[in-house]
Amino acid sequence: MILAIDVGNTNIVLGCIEDGKILNIVRIHTDVNQTDAEYAVKLKQLFDLYGVDAAGFEGAIYSSVVPPVNRAMLAAVRAVTGLDCMVVGPGVKTGLNLRVDDPGTVAGDLVVGGVAAVHCVGAPVIVMDLGTATTITVIDKDGCFRGGAILPGVKLGMAALASGTSLLPDISIMAPKKVIGTNTVDCMRSAAVYGTAAAIDGMIDRMEEELGYPCAHIATGGLAQGIIACCRHEIACDDDLLLKGLWVLWEKNNK
Repeated sequence: MILAIDVGNTNIVLGCIEDGKILNIVRIHTDVNQTDAEYAVKLKQLFDLYGVDAAGFEGAIYSSVVPPVNRAMLAAVRAVTGLDCMVVGPGVKTGLNLRVDDPGTVAGDLVVGGVAAVHCVGAPVIVMDLGTATTITVIDKDGCFRGGAILPGVKLGMAALASGTSLLPDISIMAPKKVIGTNTVDCMRSAAVYGTAAAIDGMIDRMEEELGYPCAHIATGGLAQGIIACCRHEIACDDDLLLKGLWVLWEKNNK
């Protein structure tokens, strides 16, 4: 069994994976002010809560888009499990050829998502991750990572709208009954859900036109289920896509 850790801007996702099967998934809040001891206490409490033997892991793999957390989190894992994490980054075999201007700047979660998407649905594939940011990335028919697009996350965009205006409130993200809203909250919800869905549909059309062929589509992230349901393209949803990608990377690098 391995410990897979994905550090995002909002949450840290931890998964216990054995032979490709995800046994436990836990999310904790990402906090750049936590010390290694504080993260270690959280890990120990979580393992005890779920009956996981911290000494039973054969390895650990780690991906992060929040560099200030890395030192503390990696030290916490070492303290609790005795393991040094494999960190997704330069030197890790991914099977993807990063055909971008500067491969060193590609965030680990995009690589992990791309690896998982190819594993789950094959290439070519367009991958959507609807989290703090909404990312759309493209793996072409040759299995090359071609880049993509980054949009403000839905909650982030709505929060900015509420904080930057006098009359617009904070809202929960849910689809209204109609696209044409008849009150302020429904107008905002329409833009958040249907507007994001339309943006994803439009970007898929443009990306496939640029590639010259159609792709498979897969989405993940906390808001994916509700928004992808409003898209007009056929898009699979997988909440555990990044953990699956971490497992694939572990296997690629430890055979």
